[in-house]
Amino acid sequence: MAYKDLRAFINKLEQKGLLKRITTEVDVELEITEITDRVCKAGGPALLFENVRGYNMPVLTNAFGSLERMCLALEVENLDQIGEELVDILQPDDLPVTFLDKLKAIPKLARLSSYLPRKVQSGPCKEVILRENPSLKELPILKCWPLDGGPYITLPLVFTRDPVTGQRNVGMYRMQVFDERTTGMHWHIHKGGAEHIRKYSGLMPVAVVIGADPAVIYAATAPLPSGIDEMLFAGFLRKEPVELVRCETIDLEIPANAEIVLEGYVDPRETRLEGPFGDHTGYYSLPDHYPVFHLTCITRRKNPIYTATVVGRPPMEDAYLGKATERIFLPLIRLQLPEIVDMNMPFEGVFHNCVIVSIRKQYPGQAKKVMCALWGMGLMMLAKLIIVVDENVDVQNLSEVMWRVFNNVDPRRDVLMVDGPLDALDHASPLPLYGSKMGIDATRKGPGEGHLREWPPDIEMDESIKELVNRKWASYGL
Repeated sequence: MAYKDLRAFINKLEQKGLLKRITTEVDVELEITEITDRVCKAGGPALLFENVRGYNMPVLTNAFGSLERMCLALEVENLDQIGEELVDILQPDDLPVTFLDKLKAIPKLARLSSYLPRKVQSGPCKEVILRENPSLKELPILKCWPLDGGPYITLPLVFTRDPVTGQRNVGMYRMQVFDERTTGMHWHIHKGGAEHIRKYSGLMPVAVVIGADPAVIYAATAPLPSGIDEMLFAGFLRKEPVELVRCETIDLEIPANAEIVLEGYVDPRETRLEGPFGDHTGYYSLPDHYPVFHLTCITRRKNPIYTATVVGRPPMEDAYLGKATERIFLPLIRLQLPEIVDMNMPFEGVFHNCVIVSIRKQYPGQAKKVMCALWGMGLMMLAKLIIVVDENVDVQNLSEVMWRVFNNVDPRRDVLMVDGPLDALDHASPLPLYGSKMGIDATRKGPGEGHLREWPPDIEMDESIKELVNRKWASYGL
């Protein structure tokens, strides 16, 4: 059964021994970050800080900070299951050809419609409604790193609507607190929220949810194709529709079981200097001008739980959210590139800086074809480095990957350099948002790719000798 809300997930974490309640008084400025950073890098549990100095609200961090907790959050044994199920729905084993085939396919497609969000009249997020002088001061918003421009809301689910199509978008964009009624809205030019605001001439309504069930939180981070509703995707993940309720002061709908909802607007003509911020790259992202969110109303539970994430030098909690995306979307990528065997977006590459794929190579130049195809897929366009290896290489083993790269590459022949869009957080590019990208073909080469010498075989022991040594291993006294 799906988690009804964040509290149900917290209860499950506690039952599994994966959550630690901290009753010692802690400070939102730097202290919670230092504790969370140490625990996350040590592979420790989710943290619920119950005694936050100056606030009556507990703070939850590191809820998704391991593969075990990500699987628990999305209620699967392993993350690959989700993408495989999506593919099963979108592309059955036998494509419907006859009328009878099409009738057989209807139940699978109907499953998706059963996950459409459901509107309700009210919900726990309406237990307290603050229309008069709403203030961010009551929220235990963290200042994470010493040089940060201020406190930041780091796990917000930002709801907007396309004024032309009416399509909803839910993204996760950090929000620097400027004062008790305004924050920055750090949506990058490539993201859905930024696309929406470019279509507005007047004020754009925005709702920000802090604290929801885990499927809803993950859906806000997922790189879904344009036009796919994140709340439908969340319903698919949780196998139950997300219940949505209308906001009090703006025409948007948000999860009824949310902990805290900030209602307000963004003026497309207004920007303010935002940053710096200690980001998931492990560096401070530089100050820049971004839109401003104006708070008009707060609705919340009577005793809400404030959720936050701490980012910084990997691995951090967001690395596991990224790993979920890697596993969930790999089967969908294979629909377009069936030669891909496996993919790894290593923690050190912070998602957009390195993608490693293994392929079943069948013809010369196939590795470069795969690189170019990946750069043409949605937010994969931001990948700064793509490494392609043969199908027998374990892409999850970075030592093996680097061994292949260091030994199999002729730089002039095997390195592809292209120019294109880059992530806004890439500080190494000469220009913001645009620069060079590199593809490395570390596959075996043959004459068709200009390699006129014989390619040497890998060193491998005879299987019969391996079996012999296995049988005698105990007698060696090793």
